[in-house]
Amino acid sequence: MESTLSRSHGGNTDVRNACSSASSSKCGSGLTPCEHHVQEEVCQTRAVYRQGKEFTAVKVYTVNHESRYLILQNIPDLNLQEELRRLCGRFGAIQEFGPVSASKYPPGTPFTAVYVVKYASTHHARYAKRKLDNRAFYGGLIHICYAPELESVLETREKLLER
Repeated sequence: MESTLSRSHGGNTDVRNACSSASSSKCGSGLTPCEHHVQEEVCQTRAVYRQGKEFTAVKVYTVNHESRYLILQNIPDLNLQEELRRLCGRFGAIQEFGPVSASKYPPGTPFTAVYVVKYASTHHARYAKRKLDNRAFYGGLIHICYAPELESVLETREKLLER
């Protein structure tokens, strides 16, 4: 089932198709690449006493940067929607799931696809991001980032009141 959702951001209206089934190919069609979707390089200048067992990137998130919407990048383009949906479903209830059109949001590497997942709560999205980011999936490493630009004003208000 497809429905059209209208999102309002500071006077700009972004209309995109939402999907509740994995078979729809128009979910996240209003998504465009943003600066915060790019994966950061690992931090090499961290003090020795602050280093963990492996080098990680340093990225600070506020409540407003987090979102129920996640963008999954570097997914092999092998028609893996059901497997990916099952994997994401292990971390919480999914409200929307679907691929993003390559013409609207070009994948970072050839032969990969980009997907959007909307979880029922921000808590589930945080848990999924923590567990799935940089995880191996069919020969590639999944990169996950938040997509707060897809939230409506009402969803942002609920998120801020939740915390």
